[in-house]
Amino acid sequence: MSSPQTMSIVMVIQSYLPRLGGAEKQLSAVCAALRQQGIELAIVTRRYKGLPRFEIINGTPVHRVFSPPPKPLAALCFMVCGFFKIVQLKPALLHAHELLSPTDLAITAKKCLKIPLVVKPLRGGWMGDLYKLNHRLLGKARLKRLKQNTDIFITISREIASELTAEGIENRRCRFIPNGVDTTIYKQVSSEVKMEIRKKLQLPPGFLVLFSGRLAPEKGLDWLISVWNQFATGKKASLVLAGSGEEESKLKAMAGDHIIFKGYTADPLLFYQSADAFILPSSTEGLSNSLLEAMACGLPAIAANVGAAAEVIRQNQTGFMVRPGNSQELLEKLNQLYKNPDLRVRIGKKGKESVNKNYPLEKTVSALIALYFELLNKKEDH
Repeated sequence: MSSPQTMSIVMVIQSYLPRLGGAEKQLSAVCAALRQQGIELAIVTRRYKGLPRFEIINGTPVHRVFSPPPKPLAALCFMVCGFFKIVQLKPALLHAHELLSPTDLAITAKKCLKIPLVVKPLRGGWMGDLYKLNHRLLGKARLKRLKQNTDIFITISREIASELTAEGIENRRCRFIPNGVDTTIYKQVSSEVKMEIRKKLQLPPGFLVLFSGRLAPEKGLDWLISVWNQFATGKKASLVLAGSGEEESKLKAMAGDHIIFKGYTADPLLFYQSADAFILPSSTEGLSNSLLEAMACGLPAIAANVGAAAEVIRQNQTGFMVRPGNSQELLEKLNQLYKNPDLRVRIGKKGKESVNKNYPLEKTVSALIALYFELLNKKEDH
């Protein structure tokens, strides 16, 4: 039987800290919790400009392999150099995050080492993992190889689960293990502390709505800014965008006086604790870590109805959903929250309770450990 002391796992991901995104942040939290259970971990990822080949981040060894531009060369080098690094590490199990290059690499290493492979698609729908795979060169061949060599697919939303089923992947090979949030860190603060945090972050008084994430096209921020410019006229209200990305210049050119760009932040906790509401206007998502974190901090959330939003939010009870791009619906929900402080408190409380019950990090980690044991013990039986 495998035990935590003999369990060694290599996580394969496109990028990792200090490059910050939802997948990277979730993996960091999961790795920290797995290490506390005595599991030996390493991360294999691409090496981006300015980052060292190796470092230990929050206790987890991070191996970055040579991946120079242009993209075709980067993918080839990631496959070759990553393969030799994984073979050198000799893990008992591989866990790939995303169905593209990380899974291609992990499959090659799995076949050599003859070890189990777990694969986690990060996003469904338009521009999701399967969408991208089906629209890329040799996508069908890569998908066939994926289906033949993956032991278990982790699904974080019903959308992703249904997409895998549509590709002919059996339900027995899919496990629902959603992302989790550390509710001992992401928690609500009192009104007095909230005001102190606002002063610290140099944020204005009044109704304050937060977006936290990458300023990328799929996040729907041009739509949000267009609606906000209309909503905020004549109101004591501010929209805070905590993040950076390729859309930043374009969005700043669109923004009115009531929009504050705070740039990249390694940890948005204080921003959650300073705000009155959270908004996620994305046109595509998996299971948003930012949404879970905001709700855990007691924020009433408005989210576009994509990805796992409908699984996290019960409409008008634990939050609000709007159709992507529907400006009238978004405007109505913003006005509703602006005019009703009691509603904000009630929705925020219910949302926090729901996240604390259904999405705690320890629940995610326990499910992963059970899966790893199952696969390793099954391998030993054979």
